[in-house]
Amino acid sequence: MNIDDDHRDAEDILSESLAFLGGQPVIDDNVVTYGPLSLQIASKEGKANILLADHLFSPALYLAERIERGLLPVRGSAVIELGAGTGLPSLLMSTRPDHPSLAVVTDYPDDNILGNLKKNVEHNRPTFQPGCRIECAGYEWGANADALLKLLPDNKSPPGYDIVILSDLLHFRDSHDVLVASIRSLLSRSKDSRVHVSAGKYTHRDVCDNFVLKGQDVGLVFDEIHAGPDETQWKGMMEVGGLDNEALSIRKANCYYWVGRWAD
Repeated sequence: MNIDDDHRDAEDILSESLAFLGGQPVIDDNVVTYGPLSLQIASKEGKANILLADHLFSPALYLAERIERGLLPVRGSAVIELGAGTGLPSLLMSTRPDHPSLAVVTDYPDDNILGNLKKNVEHNRPTFQPGCRIECAGYEWGANADALLKLLPDNKSPPGYDIVILSDLLHFRDSHDVLVASIRSLLSRSKDSRVHVSAGKYTHRDVCDNFVLKGQDVGLVFDEIHAGPDETQWKGMMEVGGLDNEALSIRKANCYYWVGRWAD
């Protein structure tokens, strides 16, 4: 895929996400707040524009709501987020009483994207629980993951991360192979290890299904979480800057969600 194709795909995704929201803008203000967090969004230039890192889309909010409600059991675990953008889900779990022992936020190794993510980590560090270690690293999907695995405790057994988080990363079909390869490299081979995947419904269903099938090819099983009518309502209690419960519910209702695990 060349850079012109990347630009066109990004424009298509952005326009379709707006269509799902009735023309309401995605969150692309300079700063987004969620509870105790204040997060800068990467500037609209270079790779951030191509890779859509210059917005905060609905799936990150949906993941954050699930974390706030305690629906991602992360206490004492090692968590890594791919394509973290602002880092909202991982950084939010780092503020919670039931926090992970290690949270690693990663994104494409671009000065703008990664530099912004590092600033978010440092700016919000006073809100993190003392027992939660936060690391930030550049990582291109499909690349050798040894440097990320070395961030784990030496005595980690089996090796690998207990939880891998993906928020709104499925829209580029051509990236599915390298994305799945990264999950395969990073996810601990434990029966309790999980991959949490949230995607906007503006990502075509056949594209999402392609990712699930690619996961099956390497031994992963993805269970889709189907929310009932009551679950489409926003149930988080923290204040989200600039959005009321109605606006947040619209965004939540327009998300898919899967939980992946290694096949028995």
